[in-house]
Amino acid sequence: MVSVEVIRPEPNDAMASGAFRNFLQQFRKSRVGVLGAVLVILIAATAIFAPLLITHDPIRIMVGPRLAAPSLDFLLGTDHLGRDTFSRAIVGGRIPLLVAFASLGSSLAVGLVLGLIAGFGPRWLDNLLLLVFDTIRSFPSIIFALAMIALLGPSLASVILVIAITSMPIYARVVRTQTEALRSSEYVAAERSMGAGTTRILAVHILPNVLGPLLILVSMDVPAVIAVEAGLSFLGMGVRPPTPDWGAILNDGYSYINQTPWLVIAGGIPIVLATLGFTFLGESLRDIFDPKLRKDL
Repeated sequence: MVSVEVIRPEPNDAMASGAFRNFLQQFRKSRVGVLGAVLVILIAATAIFAPLLITHDPIRIMVGPRLAAPSLDFLLGTDHLGRDTFSRAIVGGRIPLLVAFASLGSSLAVGLVLGLIAGFGPRWLDNLLLLVFDTIRSFPSIIFALAMIALLGPSLASVILVIAITSMPIYARVVRTQTEALRSSEYVAAERSMGAGTTRILAVHILPNVLGPLLILVSMDVPAVIAVEAGLSFLGMGVRPPTPDWGAILNDGYSYINQTPWLVIAGGIPIVLATLGFTFLGESLRDIFDPKLRKDL
């Protein structure tokens, strides 16, 4: 008697676990990606646990030595008001990360919705949304940011709003292109023939295929947002004093560069490390998830 072996499909959780293990194996091979992940985790942990790491109140003006060199009491010296530079640099990382995740998160959500509408909606609506995207992108980002903040006033909310508006068209265009290509695919046509509605097609078939590349793009845009936020704070159009911020520390360091270099170092090194960390991590994720760019690093 011939026995027939029944092959059962692998459960969804087992498939997900296997895919995750495969991702970890590929990610470990990327030395650049591992370095980026370490830098990102280090910067994020420093921002989260800043109250436990600081040695002095970052906004307290001290009567002691001003523009002092590093010492055991002040690890990176003091600024022109006697405030501890090390504590200000540690706490100052919270603002750029908050701006990056809040602005990119909101622009991602809006861009995702508008991109799905443009790619799956009627042609006239697609053309109208493309006109809006192109109009926003036609302005240089920094000039648009300066103009908007001049109208709204310098504040944390203004910076988040400006970056969200300028970033949204990029994500919307990516989603629109992916959606337009997927709407004519065979499995979407099969779903339609089975009576599936637009909401189900977008949620089940379109959204999972556009979300992955979009998240990778967001991770690679974090350094640019950090640089824009630091630049606005450097120009005095970001968060208001005495809130610690890397860009504000750089501004103080530029004003007193002839007396001490430590302010520039304290404000510049974290920006460089954050930029390198998110850039390395984003490029590694892109190489893993994009078969055309996949390579052993």
